[in-house]
Amino acid sequence: MRLILNVLWFIFGSGFVLAIGYGFAALICFLLVVTIPFGVASARLALYSLWPFGRTVVPKPGVGLGSGVANILWVVLFGWWLALTHIVAGVAQCVTIIGIPFGIANFKLVPVAFWPLGREIQDLP
Repeated sequence: MRLILNVLWFIFGSGFVLAIGYGFAALICFLLVVTIPFGVASARLALYSLWPFGRTVVPKPGVGLGSGVANILWVVLFGWWLALTHIVAGVAQCVTIIGIPFGIANFKLVPVAFWPLGREIQDLP
């Protein structure tokens, strides 16, 4: 079932578009050397947005103060509008019965889009 939902998400649920957008942001962040941690976070978001079903976001153990400070900077610059975009898209997709799983996938992307550093993506058993 996860495979079917992921394929449908990739084609119809904007997974491909999200991955391209987050990947492009990651490339820009990698080019600007100071923003490499943001590039890593964007690359993680790109991979997660490709196949969100069967995966979850968990806190990464042992992250320090630098991650928290960088997350605050991320929220101010990128996180709030990325999270808001996922919320709006999730609500719009939940209007139809067929779109409810895609809306839930967008809601799963909200926390990691808002506060990405210090989190990791794990496969569900």
